[in-house]
Amino acid sequence: MRIRLALLTACLSLAATALPAQAAATDTHLEGRLPSGAAYVMDVPASWNGTVLLYSHGYTPAGAPNPAQNTPGAAARDTLLAEGYALIGSSYATTGWAVTEAVPDQLATLDLFTQRFGAARRTLAWGTSYGGFVTAMLAERHPGRFDGSLSMCGLVQGGVANWNSTLDPVFALRTLLAPGSGVPLADFAGQAEAVAAAKSLTSKVDAAQRTPEGRARIALAAALHNIPGHNDPSQAEPGPTDWQARQANQYTAVRGLLQMPAFSWRQEAESRAGGNPSWNTGVDYGVMLARSPLYKEVTELYKEAGLSLRTDLSALGRAPRISADASAVRWMRDTSVLSGRLADPQLNIHTTGDALIPVQAQSAYRRAGTAAGSSGLLRQAYVDGPGHCTFTTGETLAALRTLEHRLDTGRWDVSPGTLNARARAADPAAEPRYAPYRPTAYPRPYDLSHPGDARP
Repeated sequence: MRIRLALLTACLSLAATALPAQAAATDTHLEGRLPSGAAYVMDVPASWNGTVLLYSHGYTPAGAPNPAQNTPGAAARDTLLAEGYALIGSSYATTGWAVTEAVPDQLATLDLFTQRFGAARRTLAWGTSYGGFVTAMLAERHPGRFDGSLSMCGLVQGGVANWNSTLDPVFALRTLLAPGSGVPLADFAGQAEAVAAAKSLTSKVDAAQRTPEGRARIALAAALHNIPGHNDPSQAEPGPTDWQARQANQYTAVRGLLQMPAFSWRQEAESRAGGNPSWNTGVDYGVMLARSPLYKEVTELYKEAGLSLRTDLSALGRAPRISADASAVRWMRDTSVLSGRLADPQLNIHTTGDALIPVQAQSAYRRAGTAAGSSGLLRQAYVDGPGHCTFTTGETLAALRTLEHRLDTGRWDVSPGTLNARARAADPAAEPRYAPYRPTAYPRPYDLSHPGDARP
């Protein structure tokens, strides 16, 4: 009898471990604060299916409202809750380049969920934009906590590569449109200096846009950041050789780059790193341009303007360069650079017409994953459309279904046809746009799996 009772107790214990705990007889919505001060939000349906999705939200500028988020949008949330998924996420304790808070706050949110609702059968990390970067950090550095991950339009080139790539276009703009102006591009004394520098360079860009010569030079700067000629859903899509229309679209994106990421956001990141974490010493901008998918556009616009591209590239080559602060590079490398080393499957999706985080970021992460031996676990898929993170609800849910299919079967199927079929099933009202695509190389990649990246 004692043996039978012991076996029965063991079986009941195993069943309690294998089955998800039930929150209550009704759906549960929880909001609160972590010890760090970060807000969290949890939605758990009464019919929880055992899978919890930990969502990492995108970049929140310093001083902006910072609510907790647990899905990319309301439509995805409603669908997933109806299907029984538990949805959780935090705000991160601080705004800006908050990776040192985001990662522990997301893990603390997961811990709190487990304490309240019990262990999940399956735990997935997912996130968009900067949150796609946080998702990759969680997957790489805390693999035991997750079964898989989905990074959407993610900053997966990592921190050092991001800030280097953000420096290149503004360096070209200052050199060619505001020579001798002394507009600072890094090492800002504070936010006021960064904002003033952005305004000064933006005024030069606005004036340049009114001339053929200026438009050609803005196109050159856009090419160094791989800003596509169709980068916003509100834009009419230009023809493949409509260079003027494509440049006009790039100009809008260049202004956006100047107004926030290249100056204000950089200064906030520098304040965390303790100095400037990026450089362009030793960079050959002629070679970088030749490798850009926008090379043809630039050469045609220079020809139309009667300008010498060789002369301008020579000017870039002679211009005094910007050096990094070695300690700031170390901080960024330690906190914000990816290795590509994965222990569980990860799917990345990206729009082809992204100006904020150009699609070439995926090439940078593929480079890291290949060097780290994770190519079998990593897959990337592309939505043929303009804008940053402009996925339809169906395209988002199709990516999640594809990751789950990999976990269920051990096999990847990321063909555009399969993804589009899953997107239509999830959102019949929207036409899905997954398409065959392979981005060109990232201009200046930097990851932990390439020892040669260690020094500027």
